[in-house]
Amino acid sequence: MTLSRQELLGVGRLVIQGVIGVTDVVEAMHSNISRVAPPIGRGRKPRARGLSGQIYSSVRGVTRLVGLGLETAHRWLPDISLDARQHPTREAIIARLNGVVGDHLEASGNPLAIPMSLRQDGQTILARNRPARQLPANPRPTVLLHGLCMNDLQWRVDGHDHGAALARDTGVAPLYLHYNTGRRISANGRELADLLQSMVQQWPGRIEELNLIGHSMGGLVIRSACHYGQSLGHDWPGLLGSAIFLGSPHHGAPLERIGNLTGRLLETSPYSAPIARIGRIRSAGIQDLRHGNLRDADWQRVRKGAVADHRQWVGIPSGVSVHAFAASRSPLDSDPQARLRSDGLVPVASALGQHRDSERCLNLPEHHRHLFPETNHMQLLSSSTVYRRLRDCIKP
Repeated sequence: MTLSRQELLGVGRLVIQGVIGVTDVVEAMHSNISRVAPPIGRGRKPRARGLSGQIYSSVRGVTRLVGLGLETAHRWLPDISLDARQHPTREAIIARLNGVVGDHLEASGNPLAIPMSLRQDGQTILARNRPARQLPANPRPTVLLHGLCMNDLQWRVDGHDHGAALARDTGVAPLYLHYNTGRRISANGRELADLLQSMVQQWPGRIEELNLIGHSMGGLVIRSACHYGQSLGHDWPGLLGSAIFLGSPHHGAPLERIGNLTGRLLETSPYSAPIARIGRIRSAGIQDLRHGNLRDADWQRVRKGAVADHRQWVGIPSGVSVHAFAASRSPLDSDPQARLRSDGLVPVASALGQHRDSERCLNLPEHHRHLFPETNHMQLLSSSTVYRRLRDCIKP
């Protein structure tokens, strides 16, 4: 796999930090075992004593020296510019890394952190604090937002791309958001609001209608951006025609809640608590999927690892045509009274914005709630049935 000079530097930094992190975990477990800590409660000192402690310190010291050597060596490497379309595997791996540890990559200044931009065919056409490049002269821009651990090129699945198909059938101009899915959803939402405002201001001609389509986490970023766009007095929310959510976890995803509870259980014993550190590595973006946090206040004032849902509900600007698509692995002829299976990641009720608390519902009319049986989360991107319904939501 080909990497640029900066990306090689980023990989080197990540490996060094990973080795040091694993060393800390192993040393903490060694320390608790050697000191015969009680099975329940807080552990003893995380550092080992005597010769063992010196060995762990040496491992960390040597690792840091190797890191300094890599930092120096990268300056002598030639820099190359890579076309995203010619390196889809590289783009996919970097996107997964950003999904898992993207907040850490950004906070540490790692070159692997993905900056937010609007792209077409893998080429950046608009980014923060940069003038637009070749925006299409089309009055109906449609922005597509990918999900967790994905990138803009992955809208093409099995030869089909919703954006390209909509351009062909409805005449819209598809633009694809490329962003770091490991950041807080509220941070991505605020930056997207600013980016859309910049796009509107630089658009070549009048915009008749702006459409937003989000898959999975992308739908939550749309709702967050609408909240911040309205709060900041932006122009673009008034241009919104449609907001379409494909399998978006409006009320969170069970897998993150399970991961959080598992981590809390591991922390109850000093022997397993060091392992819980590995679980805490998961990004802030993943943690926001616990309940579907959209605003800074949803997580800033909440104790880390909290189980309860402390969100304030965020709606969509009035006058916007909102559609929620949900997939279910249940068969078409399943018992209508039985609980429908999820799409493998997102429960049906969460994807449709339904909640037992009426104040937390999207309150969509029935004909704006679309259910697709015998379909999984990723098939929402490739199903011809899903596309036909999507096309009907964005009419020519």
